[in-house]
Amino acid sequence: MELDYPALGQRLRHIRKSQNMTQETLAEKVGIEPSNISHIERAASKVGLNTLVKIANVLGVSVNDLLCDSILCERAAFENQLADLTRDCSPKELRLITDLVCAMKDSMRKREYDK
Repeated sequence: MELDYPALGQRLRHIRKSQNMTQETLAEKVGIEPSNISHIERAASKVGLNTLVKIANVLGVSVNDLLCDSILCERAAFENQLADLTRDCSPKELRLITDLVCAMKDSMRKREYDK
């Protein structure tokens, strides 16, 4: 599997914005130009491993959290994302989300989605 640069960029943008961080602030902390962050988020350029590690460290996430769309066995990153998405949900919202996930899971397994 090849690295999914558009997914990496979207995930980076989501994490950065969830921390109320601008591209300029992230770039400054990483030690690169703000345009580089923009290029990475738009998948207009490929990010080097050293830069990716610096970005992950500044954002306080693992590289796996950023690359989970390209890693076949990265369960923990998706579990963390689900936990983050539901952290501020009310009990009713959690019940609805749980019901939806159960229905989707049943449907996928009946249709052998992962085969």
